[in-house]
Amino acid sequence: MKEIPQIGELHAEKLQRLQREENRIWRTAVLFLVLLAAGLAATSWQNLTAIPQHLEALPIGTLVLGVLFAVYVTKKRRDIAELQGVVRGLQERDKAPPSEAQLNRLLEAVSNSQRNYRELIDSMNEVVLGLSMQGTIRTVNRAFVDLVGKPFADIAGHNLEEFLEEPTREQAEKQLARFLQWQQWSGVLRVRCKHETAVRYFDTVLHPIVAGGEVVGIGAMAKDITAARERETRFTELFETLQEGVYFTTPDGRILDCNMALVRMLGYDTKEELLAIPVPQLFLDASERREQVRILEQSAALRCQEVRLKRKDGSILICLETARAICDSSGKLVRLQGALFDITERRKVEERLQQQEEFGRRLVESFPDLILALDNQGRYTFVSPRIREILGYEPEMFLGRSMSGGEAPGAAEELQQVFRELITGQEVFQSAEYSAQHRDGTWRALRATASPMYDAQGKLTGVVASLRDVTSIKQMEQQLIQTERLAAMGQMIDGFAHELNNPLTAILGAVELLQATTPPEVGAGRKFELLKQQTKRAAEVVQNLLFFAQPPAPGQVPLNISDMVQRSLQLHEHSLKVNGIAVDFIPDPELPEVGGDPHQIMQVFLNLIINAEQAIREIRPRGTLRVRLGKGGDKVWISFQDDGPGISPEALPKIFDPFFTTKRPGRGTGLGLSVAMAILKKYGGAIEAQAAPGGGSVFTVTLPTAKVATPKTKPTAARAGD
Repeated sequence: MKEIPQIGELHAEKLQRLQREENRIWRTAVLFLVLLAAGLAATSWQNLTAIPQHLEALPIGTLVLGVLFAVYVTKKRRDIAELQGVVRGLQERDKAPPSEAQLNRLLEAVSNSQRNYRELIDSMNEVVLGLSMQGTIRTVNRAFVDLVGKPFADIAGHNLEEFLEEPTREQAEKQLARFLQWQQWSGVLRVRCKHETAVRYFDTVLHPIVAGGEVVGIGAMAKDITAARERETRFTELFETLQEGVYFTTPDGRILDCNMALVRMLGYDTKEELLAIPVPQLFLDASERREQVRILEQSAALRCQEVRLKRKDGSILICLETARAICDSSGKLVRLQGALFDITERRKVEERLQQQEEFGRRLVESFPDLILALDNQGRYTFVSPRIREILGYEPEMFLGRSMSGGEAPGAAEELQQVFRELITGQEVFQSAEYSAQHRDGTWRALRATASPMYDAQGKLTGVVASLRDVTSIKQMEQQLIQTERLAAMGQMIDGFAHELNNPLTAILGAVELLQATTPPEVGAGRKFELLKQQTKRAAEVVQNLLFFAQPPAPGQVPLNISDMVQRSLQLHEHSLKVNGIAVDFIPDPELPEVGGDPHQIMQVFLNLIINAEQAIREIRPRGTLRVRLGKGGDKVWISFQDDGPGISPEALPKIFDPFFTTKRPGRGTGLGLSVAMAILKKYGGAIEAQAAPGGGSVFTVTLPTAKVATPKTKPTAARAGD
């Protein structure tokens, strides 16, 4: 009978052990769930995405581990429930002691439960250990054994500080009071084992072990985050040392974080001061921020967009921005992150360069000379717009083409020779004058000056040349020469004409006397008429010579130039019709008036009309005289174009010389154009001659439109010459 109480006591003891085991399992389960919640909170998805090597799988792995642990706890609960049922059955049968088989089965179930629980704890990668309040190690898992490099038998019952250099006892005691107050503690511990010099970091959770309402120990679970901490440290160092400004913001415009480079770029003193500023207020135009968010919502990336921000002092910061959108699992935009590269100084430099380029371009365009630049191979690299006025071509027609080989127009042999002498180093400065053909067929006199170009290393890279149109200068020189020649000729002709005038007058009087006294039957009438005609012709030549030497001083009246041309054509209309010369004339009565003597101006026009008629008759029985009027600046011009043989290049410079004529002997005296030039010069006008593009010649008369006074004396007109 004494065995029954012993069995009851044994049953009660077993029941207490089972209850303690159950309580221990549930405490562990609750601790694990707390650790799981803390781990999920500490390793939230948002924070993990900011780490260069993402740890998105950590919350998922922790969740899977929690599920497995729950399954394990459920199974153990069933085992304990079964054991409790057995114990209750034994208690109900106090008078009937349990059999040995029942006791063995009970002990085997308890042993299996403890072994399975131990295997589960050992399989965890996290360090798990139990400590007394004095720091004595009660239990550890395999992860701790591997950490300190000691067998389990050398660990259990020893103090923790025997294995760790850090944290020290003093550091642990500072946190113990807080742990006892709040009954929990979590954070990152810096750990250094005694058998190694390397420092490790553990994300640690401590919970109390309570017995009888008192804390009798500490349970700890720690995850090694050394690698992640090192990556985070490297990322932080990189984040803070970048010269570009880096930021993290919410879509609604709140700055989550930024580096000091961005703080300095925007002119703030501290990061906290900048974090307090809403993002839209940093933009010079808030609509840029809204557009940025819209683009990121659509494409998730924004590359190299130029933005304008406001510094703290109100100045403008120009940046190139590269941004990226971070979305949650549902695709909702949760964060914006990006980098800003300061290009303010670059933009200022570009603006200054643009201003300098614009200044240079305007300077070149306003420069009266044509500027050319050629590379070492003689290809045009720059042609100023002045070429449109000088040669009638567009600059683009020259760029990239060679000045030799006929690729580009207007490159005379003289200019090519200048280029060769400079590019070979024979000369350091060279100039030349040559003739170039305008696009309309006319010829222009150009004066070129050129010098070599060098790069920053002093290497010869090409030639730069300036070309000046000296056509008008050459014409003025020719006119000056002509004027000087005419002045010299005038002095000679003045005396020559007077010497001839008296004999001619005597001859003419003698012929008329003989004609009057000679009987008609003699048959000398025709001879006398011929003699009188030739004598009058010689007198006309003398009269023109006198006018050439000392033209009369006519008065000036306002003249309608269109009416003057029309009257001149009417005076010679009969001769033109008889000789088959068609007149193509378009009057323009709206032209401004010019000043001059009408008889002398008409004499100029008649000379040109007669010359055109005679030129056409030399090569064909019929032809056309084309007369045009126009206005250029403060001058009126009249052109007379015929389709005759034209003027040879050799004769063109001499065409206005006195007594120079291209007509057959007896057809002209060579004074008509000289007299016309002298008349026009008196009124500030001029006359030019050139070959027509389609054959023939063109004479152009120009007269100023200046105001004139009414003449006080009646003008006298000289007779038209040839």
